[in-house]
Amino acid sequence: MTRDDAAEAAALEAERPRLLGLGYRLLGTVADAEDAVQEGYARWYRMTPVEREAIENPGAWLMRVTSRVCLDLLGSARARRESYVGEWLPEPLPTADVARFAVRAADDPLDLAMLDESVSTALLVVLETLTPAERVAFVLHEVFAVPFAEIAETLGRTPEACRRLASTARRRVREGRAGTVSRERHDEVVRAFVAAAGSGRLEALVALLDPEVVLVADGGGLVSAARRPVLGPDHVARYVAGILERRGPALEWAVHETADGLVLAFGERGTVDSVAAVEVRAGRISQVWIMRNPEKLQRWNEPSTGAE
Repeated sequence: MTRDDAAEAAALEAERPRLLGLGYRLLGTVADAEDAVQEGYARWYRMTPVEREAIENPGAWLMRVTSRVCLDLLGSARARRESYVGEWLPEPLPTADVARFAVRAADDPLDLAMLDESVSTALLVVLETLTPAERVAFVLHEVFAVPFAEIAETLGRTPEACRRLASTARRRVREGRAGTVSRERHDEVVRAFVAAAGSGRLEALVALLDPEVVLVADGGGLVSAARRPVLGPDHVARYVAGILERRGPALEWAVHETADGLVLAFGERGTVDSVAAVEVRAGRISQVWIMRNPEKLQRWNEPSTGAE
């Protein structure tokens, strides 16, 4: 390998975190993101040297191709999910991976908050309700600041059509996140929830739950989890209390700071086997997401993951 070849390879590899961030936001799991990014690189290296030299901006080319790979995967996701056992949730990221998948350096606190939000379970759940084209247009434009002319090349539509897709997606995201509280208030409610759960008082748990609260658990058919959403304060509180009672004194739990604010990770003998994130509206918990699928918790058991 010549010095120029080594420099080109290093420049291409430097694009990987950004591409992984794109893939994760579009597909919802790190494994799928890694597969999509790897396919993008494979397509680059399958080209002839002459073809590669004709590309002025390899990073933009990789972004476009990876987006197309993700678009294809999103189009087939519904069929793939039909064989998924129980409810499907996006993979929750520990804090270390939030930084790893950062789009860019963010000095402005508001900009940093937006980047964190873009990898939160709460937002990714809303993005699951969009069409594949809406999701790609939204993520590329709102998170990665890709111009609509370039998005049009990815989606095979006009720039104006892509603008409309992003606008529709932005409106649906805004509606889906309407009424959520500040990060500070969210974390206060989470701490109260943890305290109530630890006290064993069912009424204390119920008091923190919205009348329309929904709990969704993802076990992927690999571990036990609720196969269907759990509805209502009493049922949700009893479900949570039942988990604690069944696990007994061996259960270990810790609060972690993530893109969703504080979340609860629990397990046994130093291994995290469940991560619970919540959404808070009007001071009460309106959504509970519990990830139990071990394939989506591997990063929670890496040494860099730490509690608050």
